Amino acid sequence: MELRQLKYFLAIADSGSFSRAAERVFVAQSALSHQMAQLEAELGADLFHRSRRGVALTDAGQRFYPHAVSILRQTDEAVQSARSASGEPSGKVVFGIPHSVSNALALPLLRAVRQALPQVQLELTEELTGNLVPQLRAGQIHLAVLFDDGTLSEFSWTPLLRERLYLIGLPAATGRRPARVTLKQALAQPLILPAQPHGVRPLIEAAAQRAGLAPPQVVADISSISILRTSLLAGLGQTLLPLMPLKTEIDAGLLQATPVASPPLDRVLALCHSAHIPLPAAAQAVARQCMAVVGALCADQAWPGATRIAPPAG
Repeated sequence: MELRQLKYFLAIADSGSFSRAAERVFVAQSALSHQMAQLEAELGADLFHRSRRGVALTDAGQRFYPHAVSILRQTDEAVQSARSASGEPSGKVVFGIPHSVSNALALPLLRAVRQALPQVQLELTEELTGNLVPQLRAGQIHLAVLFDDGTLSEFSWTPLLRERLYLIGLPAATGRRPARVTLKQALAQPLILPAQPHGVRPLIEAAAQRAGLAPPQVVADISSISILRTSLLAGLGQTLLPLMPLKTEIDAGLLQATPVASPPLDRVLALCHSAHIPLPAAAQAVARQCMAVVGALCADQAWPGATRIAPPAG
């Protein structure tokens, strides 16, 4: 098995086509096919389902994928370490952030990494949570902020903060804001929520089930924060979200946020990475910066509605 075969395998898997992969790695398609045939013969398993429409990973290919990512990632890390005379962390780190967290965390994290880790190239990818999970599982990203909905056991993860959810919509016609609404009242409103399994949707439905309440009255599935914002301002419904994604509109009085109580509705944000793919030194350093940034934002009350969860001892 050769490193180039692993690179070719990942190129084919990511592009879904031998021809596109050949262009990506600058080799002839016939040479690419030959190398994959050799790799499959050595492994004793087919890695791809081949069809006229392209290729898809077999079960064996899906199991092999994270190992190939891990091997190449460790190789790159070894090269970066050898080239770094100072011994400081260096290299590229891909960090996934959900849409509803980006407004709070993205810029402070970029600034912190740029200042503390000048040799690290941080790539932030803003995605739906349902898309971040398979990318993290496959090793396409190093780190991701995810919501603790009880399904994070496959990852190594550290809780970051607890964030309160609010009922958010146009200001009340009377101009008077209720101090709070019950979860039952909030769920009965015409709600605009992310589609399953993205964002807060699983958390809200689980909270309703635990409380013995009817599921949320969803009038539209919208997983884009920008489209959600436009829909709320147009009066098409309300939503259940933390403050930060819509803070500008709330501060301007264009939208109204009312805390949910009886029971309260919140979510826990966690910093996650693969439990099976070793985390490079650069990614470990970025993870430490992330935890420090979150702690500072909560301490300075720069992340409204959020409460820091103390990191584990040691």
